[in-house]
Amino acid sequence: MSVWRTSLRIAVREARRAKGRTAMVLVLISLPVLGLAFAAVTYDMFDLRPSEKIDRQIGAADAKLQWYDQTPVKQNLSGDSWTNEQEQAGPGKPFQPTERDVLAQLPAGSTVIPMSGAWVDMRTAAGIGSVEVVGIDAASPLAKGIVTVLDGRAPKAGNEVALSRKAMDRMGAHVGGTVQDAARTKTYSVVGVVESPSNLGELMVTPPDLTQVGGWLVDTPGPVLWSDVRQLNAQGIAVASRSVNLDPPANPEGVLPENGGGHTDGLQIAAVIGGLGLFEVVLLAGPAFAIGARRRRRELALVSANGGTPAHLRRIVLADGIVLGLAGAVFGIALGAIGAVIARPLVEVYVAGERAGGYRFFPVALALVAALALVTGVLAALVPAVSAARQDVVAALTGRRGALRSRRRWVVLGVLLVVFGGLVAVAGALTSRAVGILGGLVLAELGLVLITPALVGVIASLGRSLPLGPRIALRDTARNRAAAAPAISAVMAAVASCVALGTFLASDTDRQVDQYRTGLPLGYAAIQLANADKGVPTPERVAAAAAPSLAVTGVQQVDGISCPKDGTGESQWCYVSAKMPAALACPFDRNAGELPAEQQKQALADPRCKTAAYQIGISSFNTVVGSGANMAALSAPSQEDLRGAATVLAAGGAVVSDPNLLTDGKLTLEVRGDDGSGDGIEKVLRTATVAGYALRTGVEASQGPPAIGMTQRIYVSPAAVAALGLSTVPEGFVVSTAKVPDQAAQDRLAAAVAELPGRGYASIELGAPTGVPLVALVLAAAAIIVALGATFVATGLAAADGRADLSTLAAIGAAPSMRRVLTLSQAGVIAGLGSLLGTVAGLGTGWAILASYNRGFTDHWPQEIPYPFAVPGVVLLLLVSIPVIAMLGTGLVTRARLPIERRAD
Repeated sequence: MSVWRTSLRIAVREARRAKGRTAMVLVLISLPVLGLAFAAVTYDMFDLRPSEKIDRQIGAADAKLQWYDQTPVKQNLSGDSWTNEQEQAGPGKPFQPTERDVLAQLPAGSTVIPMSGAWVDMRTAAGIGSVEVVGIDAASPLAKGIVTVLDGRAPKAGNEVALSRKAMDRMGAHVGGTVQDAARTKTYSVVGVVESPSNLGELMVTPPDLTQVGGWLVDTPGPVLWSDVRQLNAQGIAVASRSVNLDPPANPEGVLPENGGGHTDGLQIAAVIGGLGLFEVVLLAGPAFAIGARRRRRELALVSANGGTPAHLRRIVLADGIVLGLAGAVFGIALGAIGAVIARPLVEVYVAGERAGGYRFFPVALALVAALALVTGVLAALVPAVSAARQDVVAALTGRRGALRSRRRWVVLGVLLVVFGGLVAVAGALTSRAVGILGGLVLAELGLVLITPALVGVIASLGRSLPLGPRIALRDTARNRAAAAPAISAVMAAVASCVALGTFLASDTDRQVDQYRTGLPLGYAAIQLANADKGVPTPERVAAAAAPSLAVTGVQQVDGISCPKDGTGESQWCYVSAKMPAALACPFDRNAGELPAEQQKQALADPRCKTAAYQIGISSFNTVVGSGANMAALSAPSQEDLRGAATVLAAGGAVVSDPNLLTDGKLTLEVRGDDGSGDGIEKVLRTATVAGYALRTGVEASQGPPAIGMTQRIYVSPAAVAALGLSTVPEGFVVSTAKVPDQAAQDRLAAAVAELPGRGYASIELGAPTGVPLVALVLAAAAIIVALGATFVATGLAAADGRADLSTLAAIGAAPSMRRVLTLSQAGVIAGLGSLLGTVAGLGTGWAILASYNRGFTDHWPQEIPYPFAVPGVVLLLLVSIPVIAMLGTGLVTRARLPIERRAD
């Protein structure tokens, strides 16, 4: 123990003496600790406790009741999920209880207030926008925790509202002013400013709408126990009880499992990223310890000459890692926790969109982070410690450099580790094993570290024909491999992280493009009529309304179908689709929910069942009736396709985009929808067989079959509509444009369309979302900054280690500019080789993570669209920019005057 005490004292003394190197190591260790501490404290504050969750869900009430029918239900303990008690019962008859009905189910002395919720279109400062509406008596004590009145008062009358601050900004409103709905049929007085802790976005609070009550907050004389919940379940009432949430029963009966779970894949990927992060930090901090040990060669050699054993030397260098690791933990955790508290309001508003819970600091996580910092410091000092224990004492005391060649066995081992680690990572990715991925990537990067000295030697041998400065830089880099190799490894680690992140972001963007189904040509607008019975505008009027907002090049009217009416004269819900021939139809219903594992395997192996599980996009005008005059604007097929489709439509047929739907030139059309029985099950209402044509070009033909829940557009002739027993009604318009409008133009269009007859609403085809989220941009920028920072730190350490060589150059009469050229060349070698190796490691890491995600998709049907492997443009940028910026930065901060070392008399 006394040996360790002495080693730690030496480490503390050395940290005080070498303040610059100590500061560099502290920065490299503290930064990731700071980030982890910030994330841990922020997570703990936003991880709501049960009491905080229930306050936001039911306010100050004892329970919240939801009562939609009188069929017995069973629910989970939290009350946010329920289903019919008897699986075959089917949905019950809709039921809208009154306050008296609710009180009749509760103990005497109970009080209740209703709640409602909806999304409505309101007039905004720019045009029209959708706003969430919560209907509640905000002045009631039971509403405390759901909404809070910050200014003014709670709305009481039906023409009064209170708005959140963001809603105020969007609507251009203020307390005492007014706001209007989109149709300008209702004007509301703004009487207050409110805030909901669970929604800091655009929110409008009104008195509850008693015709659309979504729940009842109840205050009972005593707690609502699980036995009370089950009694209410028998009446068809789902209950979120404060008592049950805060003190759940031990072994409840008739309970559904809680929502959530299923995050195994995400946790595995987090483990991979966390493990790689630790390894990258070790590589980043390693050069400082390696160069520090090299600068102390003579001191360590004197310890050895005076009886110190190799174990003593290892402990002295490892003590550096312990001291600096603990110091990094203290600084990083303190700064991270303080930063989380200071940034909490910003995170609430701009990231989370909700208020955090109490001020908590997650002590268990911070203790683990401190241990991580200590382990990082020790691991970073481990290799330098072993090297210092094995150094040649005589060579160190006489100032000789020792071995100048890389040992062949290390090079061979490095190559083997790269190959073996790559195979292990591939196997781990293909089997979705986080341990395999992490282990393989770490082994591969260790292999790259081991072969780096040999690569330095190879590159140095190519410098014989270079000018003096670069030639000396390459020679010194090769001779000082003990210092150069860790510096290059540090740059490799930073670049690898940046490239891996960039690869994932680029692949995620490409996947979003693959998931998107285009509904119209890019930039075109669909104006759909909500109530054609109230009037249909002419195409000319639509063009005039859209012209101030869009670069209009044409307007085409679109007609659709009118569904059959039920016994009360109300139109039923329906749509027209083409039936797949039996020989080509998938035998499994993709809309029936998750299939058993065996059936999923069969569906995955069946070529007839190729379909995506999830897609996004605007689906406008699914059934188009007419002669095909508007087909060019809706689908943009070739002229040949247009002529063929028009011929079939003129003959009374229909047009689709999937050739598999045709049998001998014929299509079987089905009218599917609600038959009015009230069971909520979609049925085939009518069928007809007509002539068919399949588009080979255009919007729909290029995208394959739609995903679950998406309907593919079909063009039908008026004769086909008549054969199905349906009628034709105007459905809207498609507006052709010359360019994609911006957000302000879209808001103006929404306002202009709202003024047209038929209560129209507009949607614009903007294409696949290709923008990168703000959080992703911040992470990418941070990774680039870390890469450049590591480059400068590593270059600065290497330059400090070569100070004696610069003194020798000054002594023999070298020009002052030689120092800048030499340092600039050293920076180029370190940054260039580190960037190249880091790119290789980063691409491998990115591929392994993407492959693991994709492996999780392969056993499920319908299948998720996989992540493509996309090489981001940032790769080329890093390969070029980091060496160039490192060289320019080093050249700017390097003094041209060569140093003169003071000699002792």
